[in-house]
Amino acid sequence: MSSHPQPVPESAPAAAGTTYAAAGVDTAAGDRAVELMRASVAATMTPAVVGEVGGFAGLVDVSALRDYRRPLLATSTDGVGTKVAIAQALGVHDTIGQDLVGMVVDDIVVVGARPLLMTDYIACGRVVPERIADIVRGVATACAAVGTPLLGGETAEHPGLMEADEYDLAGAATGVVEADRVLGPERVRPGDVLIALASSGLHSNGYSLVRRVIADAGWGLERQVPELGRTLGEELLEPTRLYTKACLAMIGALGSEAAPSPIHALSHVTGGGLAANLARVLPAGTIADVDRSGWVIPPVFDLVRHLGSVPWEDLEGTLNLGVGMVAVVAPDSAEAVLRVAQGSEMSAWVLGGVHEAQAYEPQGRVVAGTKGVDGGAVDVFGRYRTA
Repeated sequence: MSSHPQPVPESAPAAAGTTYAAAGVDTAAGDRAVELMRASVAATMTPAVVGEVGGFAGLVDVSALRDYRRPLLATSTDGVGTKVAIAQALGVHDTIGQDLVGMVVDDIVVVGARPLLMTDYIACGRVVPERIADIVRGVATACAAVGTPLLGGETAEHPGLMEADEYDLAGAATGVVEADRVLGPERVRPGDVLIALASSGLHSNGYSLVRRVIADAGWGLERQVPELGRTLGEELLEPTRLYTKACLAMIGALGSEAAPSPIHALSHVTGGGLAANLARVLPAGTIADVDRSGWVIPPVFDLVRHLGSVPWEDLEGTLNLGVGMVAVVAPDSAEAVLRVAQGSEMSAWVLGGVHEAQAYEPQGRVVAGTKGVDGGAVDVFGRYRTA
């Protein structure tokens, strides 16, 4: 007997069986989501983008890189973490995309790179077109704000792996920087000044701690919190501040073809807190001093501390405490950097300075060797000021 299947007559009725839709994947909903997000994505496109939305791959014209002496591509990838649980609980999905862009693109600018493109990826238990479109609209709006085309993306439906209303999102970005203009530890010198750029709140790190504190306290997201001036949920969903334009403005305004920018390094304050991330951009043999009394920490951080009796050391090793980005600059350019930052509507202040480690006597908690980087150290001392 032949092992090949026998042909089915054209008149035979269709056999009942398992379909893709029955397995939990709705391709029509996916197509609908793409249609809903199309205009938002299209609004991020720059003259360098080639082709239309919806192709298998995005194309960007990099002919301008011929003008670089030695162009280096910079790349970064990240997600939003458990902050998505807050968005899901509140049913507000159009802000979480800015958090993604901030986490990814602002890591690109840390090396002095100009972002060229970004892509995103959304995994969900069930495609709800309007919800997916809201998420992507948030990503696209933030991409447009930092002049970066959202060149591609993917929405994957994972029934059986994720609950119907669960989702997670991640993204990646690519940028370019001239090889002799890369920012980092190699440029930092003793005597350099630290300039802090304010955060907009919690940003997108430490939400496992924050959510645990709130759950243990029995607080609801709809609770009005007088010291925050809004509900707890609104505060927790405050989008991550975007630093790319301000940082590129500072680099460009103060540098020239003949003289590199006096900004020697940038540190994006994400997971691990201020000291751990600052130590990553300092060279071995140096130590930076950060006086905790140098700024007033925003109310949300003190609220988390009080509500959960969180130790200060744990708090500063998890959350940004009001500082979202740090610029390490030449001492004679500190005032100019402050002016450019403030012209970008970015609150900025002198945070501390860089010293030779051998000639410095630590005054507080010294943080070094973080994130697998054998670099410098940060001495955090004094007491935080609260509102």
